[in-house]
Amino acid sequence: MSISHHHTASGRPLRVSPAWVGGAGSARHEDLLPVREAVWVWSVRRYARLALWALPAAALLYGWTTLGIDTPPGPLVVMLAANWLSLIAMIALAGLLAGTRTRRSAVAGLLLGLAGFVLTLPLAALPADTVAAGSPLTPGQLRTVEVVAAAAVGAGWVLLGWAVFRSRLVNPADGVLLMLAAAAIGAGAHAQRPLPTVGALLLLAAGTGLAWTAGRLLPKH
Repeated sequence: MSISHHHTASGRPLRVSPAWVGGAGSARHEDLLPVREAVWVWSVRRYARLALWALPAAALLYGWTTLGIDTPPGPLVVMLAANWLSLIAMIALAGLLAGTRTRRSAVAGLLLGLAGFVLTLPLAALPADTVAAGSPLTPGQLRTVEVVAAAAVGAGWVLLGWAVFRSRLVNPADGVLLMLAAAAIGAGAHAQRPLPTVGALLLLAAGTGLAWTAGRLLPKH
């Protein structure tokens, strides 16, 4: 029994993985990637494309909290869920921009956002003008920490929006909307009700645009 050059001895199709992927026909490997790195890049981009849908979901939850409507889980649970989804979207957006010329701005925005979320989480469950037992901080100092945390999150989103605007990878208008949303949400923490709702709507528009555009991107390698 003869064995085909395209099948193994068991009759299964023979699968050959090339050592390099990229521009076919090139004699040099300067523009090519090893297969293991190409698979890693593809995995990161696939995660980023899917996880970016967490941003419009976070915007919807945040917008719901700004309307003052009572929900069965309570506003704290909804706000924590919104922050969690925002953090996932922030990581996804930084991963999507990792291969662009604005990766430094994206990484800086991600680090600032992570720092802000880490500071926000311990303060989320505390009632206003109160401190936890054994805390060395006064209520005034806790208020300052809360403002710093909100500013860090807002600055992180502004840097990510700037990275989106200059990346030439997705629609630059989404970057502008993201920066406006960060400014509106950050200022909305110390303003009356219409401004936070406007910020949530801007974030919803930016998140939907980014997730839709990223889902249609084709990888270079």
